[in-house]
Amino acid sequence: MIRTEREYRQAKERVAQHEKLLEEQTKTLESMGLTEEEIERALSPARFFGQKLRLEVEEYERYRRGDFDMTCTFDNIGRQLVAFRIFRGISQAELARRLGVTPPQVSRDERNEYGGASMEKVKQVLRALEMDVILVPSEGRRAAGS
Repeated sequence: MIRTEREYRQAKERVAQHEKLLEEQTKTLESMGLTEEEIERALSPARFFGQKLRLEVEEYERYRRGDFDMTCTFDNIGRQLVAFRIFRGISQAELARRLGVTPPQVSRDERNEYGGASMEKVKQVLRALEMDVILVPSEGRRAAGS
């Protein structure tokens, strides 16, 4: 998951470099007389990597536009907190300042998608981001008897 503008810019550059490299590799394999099927088989892992990177870039761009669901589950709240920060245009350093913690702490929390964070911590982050959400139980984990 891309979490910062710097990571976003680097990922976009890697996508461009990766596409250029794939194009060069395709020409090299064609010049060796390989069939289309052989070329596709040879480049399939690299294409998969490139697609994964493009999807991460697209995800970050969706978050910046606010294209996400405001309903959170206990399973996705950490990822949503990162998305909300990106949407608000707030850096990790600024969020750290608002929370009264260090930027490396916010970076660790986001890298771990707030795993193990208390509900109080989640509420503090939401307040710092000025976001209101609906928190619902995770699908498939209904309370006994319901």
